[in-house]
Amino acid sequence: MLVFWKERLVLLSVPKTGTHAYAQALGERASMVISDPPELKHAPLYRYNRFFRPMFDKMGGDDLELVAVIREPMDWFGSWYRYRQRPALDSRPASTKHVSFDAFLQGCCEDTPPAYANVGSQAKFVEARPNGTSVQHLFRYENQSGLRAFLTSRLGSLPDIPRVNVSPQADLTASANTMVKLRAVRQDDFALWASLPDR
Repeated sequence: MLVFWKERLVLLSVPKTGTHAYAQALGERASMVISDPPELKHAPLYRYNRFFRPMFDKMGGDDLELVAVIREPMDWFGSWYRYRQRPALDSRPASTKHVSFDAFLQGCCEDTPPAYANVGSQAKFVEARPNGTSVQHLFRYENQSGLRAFLTSRLGSLPDIPRVNVSPQADLTASANTMVKLRAVRQDDFALWASLPDR
């Protein structure tokens, strides 16, 4: 999470949407960089609302605007699957090294996903809170030019944003039945991405 106090902007860090690269490039410019622990670095809106917003409000930050990036769901699931094939997870329950992509997606559909498929939900991450706290600016991950233009309008000229944490390639084949099930169970994620402008 990046907080730009003077510019009244907070960039939430939705996992697997490239925000780590923005944190590396813009961290020195930010007023606050939340990089650890992961539960706070990747704080979803409900956690931001509970822990960060009250503190910011007391300091006069009740007008901070929130920004988040949403990735096309199949690409997002694929990125999680590939990321969890890294050697650091070998022999751990979260590893997908010996799990097919189809089985991974099936796991993502379970009420209690196995460790390797426990990836959360982008729609839940940015779900508006009952008190009105919401993400005012949502961008598709695929619309990097739109995101950069917006950030430039608020922060001034941006440095190059490098690609970091690129996951290894993997077979992302899934059956038609699994895809139908995934789109039904994860319909909120697909609907959220489809609702966003592509430019």
